[in-house]
Amino acid sequence: MLENHKNRFVMKFLDSNEFSNGLMDRFFFKVLGAVSLMLLPAFHLSADNSDSLMVVRPVNSFYSIEAGSSHLTDTYLTPVKYSGWHIGFDYERNQSMKFSPEKWVMQMRFGLGFDKAVIASGSQSMLNGQLNFTWSMMRRWRFAHGISAAVGGSALLRAGCLYRDRGGNNPASAKASLMVGLTGYVCWNGLVGSVPVTLRYQPFLPVTGAFFAPDYGELYYEIYLGNHSGLAHCGWWGNYFALDNLVTADFRFGSTTLRVGYSGSIYSTDINHTVTNIITHAAVVGVGGEWISVSPGKKLSDAARSISATY
Repeated sequence: MLENHKNRFVMKFLDSNEFSNGLMDRFFFKVLGAVSLMLLPAFHLSADNSDSLMVVRPVNSFYSIEAGSSHLTDTYLTPVKYSGWHIGFDYERNQSMKFSPEKWVMQMRFGLGFDKAVIASGSQSMLNGQLNFTWSMMRRWRFAHGISAAVGGSALLRAGCLYRDRGGNNPASAKASLMVGLTGYVCWNGLVGSVPVTLRYQPFLPVTGAFFAPDYGELYYEIYLGNHSGLAHCGWWGNYFALDNLVTADFRFGSTTLRVGYSGSIYSTDINHTVTNIITHAAVVGVGGEWISVSPGKKLSDAARSISATY
C-alpha cells in the first residue's frame, strides 16, 4: 500500500511538471512572437538601409572602327619606307572597381588593325596585321565644372606580322611583345546645346617588358630548326618605344552614345641592327553606352547609387 501511494504521488508530480512545462512552452512562444513583432520593423529598416547603400557599377563599353594612313619601315625586310592606308576595329570597356568605386576605375581595350602600304614607285607593297590587348587600372580624381582625371598602370600585349610581297627568303617579320606601362586620361563632361558630351584624351605609354626580335638576316626556318637564342629582349625606351594617343568626343543620345575622335599610334624598335617603325593616324567612329548587370532574382532598389567610370 505504501508503495502504491508513493507511485501515485510521483505520477501526480510528473503530471504537474508536464502542465508547468506546457505553460512554460506557451509562455516562451508568446514572448518570442512579441519580440519578433517588435524587431520586424527594425529588420525592415535595415533592409531598406542596405538597399539605399547599394552601389551599382555600370559598364561603359564602345565598339569603334577607325580608318586613316599608315607608314611602315622594317629593315629586317627592306630599308625602304612604305606608306598607305590603315583600318582597325576596337572594343573598349570601362567600369569602376568594386573595392573603391569612387576612386578607382578599370579599363580593358582590344584592337585589331590592318595596314597596306606601298613604296613611292608603287611597284611593291607591304601588309601589316596587328592585335592589341590592354588592361589598365587607374586612380581617378573629380574636379569642378565636370572635369576629371586619372593616372594608373597598364599591361599591354601586342602581336602581329609584317609581310612584303617581294621578300625573297625573308618575306615576313613577326612582332610580339608583353609590356607594362603608364596610362591616364583627362576628360570633361558637359553640354553641347542640349546634348550631353564627354571629351577625353588618353595616352598609353609602355615602359618595360619583353619583346620578340630575331637577329638581322636570321631566317625563321633556322628558328624552327631550334635556334632559339637571342630572340627575347628586355624592352625599355632605348630599344622599344610605343605611344598610343586617343582623343574622343562622346555624344549621349538617351541610352546610346555616338563616339567620334582621333587615334594615333607609334611603334618603334631598334634591336639586333634591325629597325622597325609602324606609325598610323586614323579617324574614329563608334557606338556604345552604359549597361547594368543584375543577378537573376535580385531586385535593384530605386535608392541604389550608381557610380560611372566615365561620366
